[in-house]
Amino acid sequence: MTLTSNKTFQANIALSLAAFFWGTTFIFQREVMAHLTPLAYGGLRFTIGALCLLPIAVPRARKLLAAESNPPQMVRWWIIGGLISGCFIFVGVTFQQYGLLWTTAGKAGFITSLYVVLVPLLLRLAGHKIVLGEGLGVILAVIGLYLLSFTGLMTLAPGDGLVLIGAFIWAGHVIAVGWLSPKMDSIILGAGQALVCGLLGLAATVISGQWPAWSSVSSAWLDILWGGVFSVGLGFTLQVVGQKNANPASAAIILQMEAVVAAVAGWLILNEIMSDRMLIGAILMFAGMMISQLWPIMAAKRQKVEDENPNL
Repeated sequence: MTLTSNKTFQANIALSLAAFFWGTTFIFQREVMAHLTPLAYGGLRFTIGALCLLPIAVPRARKLLAAESNPPQMVRWWIIGGLISGCFIFVGVTFQQYGLLWTTAGKAGFITSLYVVLVPLLLRLAGHKIVLGEGLGVILAVIGLYLLSFTGLMTLAPGDGLVLIGAFIWAGHVIAVGWLSPKMDSIILGAGQALVCGLLGLAATVISGQWPAWSSVSSAWLDILWGGVFSVGLGFTLQVVGQKNANPASAAIILQMEAVVAAVAGWLILNEIMSDRMLIGAILMFAGMMISQLWPIMAAKRQKVEDENPNL
């Protein structure tokens, strides 16, 4: 195995673990609503996630600064990266968490995973051409979303609309991380974005007068710890680490498995059941997400073969 393929394999493992942690966290996000408000939960879990990463990030930062010829520029990138990605996460997780008040973990997982389709779509709207496969993927995903979430002709089920808005924000976060991760240390970026999101959540909780009683926090300790340590401390950092050495399209395909994990976990733990209509919708969404990511990869391989064998 070459060095490049080994790095790619490690990146895929990191992204797979991130998808698992995120998918299972939907269960805890649903259960915690019996004790905490969305803002309080988001602030607490991301602050815990940041505290898990800071003991690793701070020594790394000192070491990097000592070897850097232009420390102020490096620090500026750390601040910019933490603020940009942290703000994306705060807005996205807030919409998602409020949406989970009125939808299931499985549906929220699939709708959130629409960011896989939205990432290339947003990039294309920024000036790039949409290829056939991506357009087909968007159409299938939209039809699937309708079957999964719309209860009437054009009535979006409660909570699903908020989660859908969050999916657009997560798409922006994936694009931002793809831009930032090659420019800075992964652990420092992971700690920075978690700290920014956690502080914003805690500040919003205080300003809105939603600070929880200690009894509520103690009742939700497992939900907070899982969301903080595994989803934030490990999940988001694994995403940053994985995206550094993974193809963006491949990374999106792996990360979309979050939806499958969320649906299975919701069925096994929360006894959530999908109707036939919802199941068909989820399958179409999954197919659309897969096509939108695999089509460009296959097209690139075909083009490479044609360029290497012009007589074929």
